[in-house]
Amino acid sequence: MEDLVRYLNAESLEAPLLRAGIAHSQFETIHPFLDGNGRIGRLLVALLVSKWGVLRRPVLYLSHYFLKNREEYTRRLQWVRDHGDWEGWLEFFFRGVRDTSVQATETARTILALRTEHEVLIGDRLGKRSGSGHKLLSRLFQQPVISVTQVAQVIGMTYPPANDLVERFVECGLLSEVTGQKRNRFYRYQPYIDLLRKN
Repeated sequence: MEDLVRYLNAESLEAPLLRAGIAHSQFETIHPFLDGNGRIGRLLVALLVSKWGVLRRPVLYLSHYFLKNREEYTRRLQWVRDHGDWEGWLEFFFRGVRDTSVQATETARTILALRTEHEVLIGDRLGKRSGSGHKLLSRLFQQPVISVTQVAQVIGMTYPPANDLVERFVECGLLSEVTGQKRNRFYRYQPYIDLLRKN
């Protein structure tokens, strides 16, 4: 692990994605923990490419790609250990970076289209309340499950007008109640959650 840490912190002329691929393979080979090595190894890639300036935020999550191609993933890592087949591993890794990036870009475009559609809907249906509605919509992209009390805090209003706003969102099909209770209810931004599940 000390050697790997030195490698990760050293000044290098290697391309950051190349270094991240090497680091992931080495971390998985070292397997330093009793549990969670896979999750940490995948997170390591996102953190490294962010630290090295490839991305502004650690948003490159290869987990789905590795799980979808689990057999090839484990085989490629083992071939590095047994045969030094770095080229095969890195080709597989770079393909994952490409596929994940393309999917993330498409998902981002879809989210932006959804947001624009819902901003127009709020402007059309809420009239004078559309300013509060836009604030709530922005929050829902960060917190897609929310209570009326939380809405009141986000919007800066008392409970009754926040409850009214939530009811308007329900009428517009933007929120749906998920608890089935009369009190302490939570609402889900279902269109956004559905979009994320599909992608």
